Amino acid sequence: MKAVYVTGRGTNGWVDVPTPEVGPDDVLLEVKACGICGSDAMYTMYGGIPPRQGATPLGHEPAGEVVEVGANVTGVRVGDHVVPNPMMAPSGIIGSGGAYGALAEYLLIEQAEPGVTLRVIPDHVPWEVAALNEPMAVAHHAVNRSGAKEGDTAVVFGAGPIGLGAVISLKSKGVPHVVVVDLIPSRLEKALRVGADAVIDSGEEDVVSRLCEIHGEIPARPGHPPKAGTDVYIDAAGAAAVVQTALSAAKHGSVLTVVATHKRPVEVDFGEILGAELDIRTSMGYPTEIFEVTDAIIEHWEKYAVIVSDELPFDQTLDALSLAATPGAADKVMVTFGER
Repeated sequence: MKAVYVTGRGTNGWVDVPTPEVGPDDVLLEVKACGICGSDAMYTMYGGIPPRQGATPLGHEPAGEVVEVGANVTGVRVGDHVVPNPMMAPSGIIGSGGAYGALAEYLLIEQAEPGVTLRVIPDHVPWEVAALNEPMAVAHHAVNRSGAKEGDTAVVFGAGPIGLGAVISLKSKGVPHVVVVDLIPSRLEKALRVGADAVIDSGEEDVVSRLCEIHGEIPARPGHPPKAGTDVYIDAAGAAAVVQTALSAAKHGSVLTVVATHKRPVEVDFGEILGAELDIRTSMGYPTEIFEVTDAIIEHWEKYAVIVSDELPFDQTLDALSLAATPGAADKVMVTFGER
């Protein structure tokens, strides 16, 4: 079968590999859609990811149709539509250093167990929306890490896929007012479409002042400007200015959760923020949340569909990777597979 691998430092390419053999505890998926993640560009830049150096199969955001079921597998049938848990693969994380990637015609789900390694979904959910399950789980974990609850106010920095997913999860938890901050007007428009209550264009507006207007002002220590009444800050942008802005705005006891990957160290003046007793938390992956978001995607797939900006066919996967790696060129790029 055809698959896309990292083939060297800074390069991707097509590779002919054997179609996986299905063991008694496995199922085989015909991949129908697979999202491109920012980490795919990182793996390419570094020429692979440990423990696989050099040739690394890509693709960890798939949805597919079951075409073969092992003799011992229960709860899954040929023809079922499925989203997998990439982190539970015994041979390594799918598309992130493991033996298999989902930018391929077929994907083996080892030790197939509904609710653990995969989830069967209804046929009405479009493939490109179903394939959002993995990144939406990342966003949902960030919201869980933030501790956001009913009655809180929140701000999300970055209206890319993870930021938009965080907005949806925050609203599902009863957060009554969510603000989204970004530089790109089209992304801010999407934020409103998925449920944000207000947006701030950080290229045109002072973010701290606007947050104080929207969520109210909280008095600070003498000699310091007032703080915003925002309870929860989520960094889904990965820019140093975001962290510094959030910390300068944060009131006493607020929470900053960082889900974005920061490629450079961020300078933080802990002396300046010491009195605020705020929490700085990080969020990575989805230890338990991979299928927590699936029901929401099934019920509200039209809302999640807004997140997908570009769809390219499988034979244009290298172009899809290049598009997704170009800053500002696209939001969420999906590779889709036609009938075979």
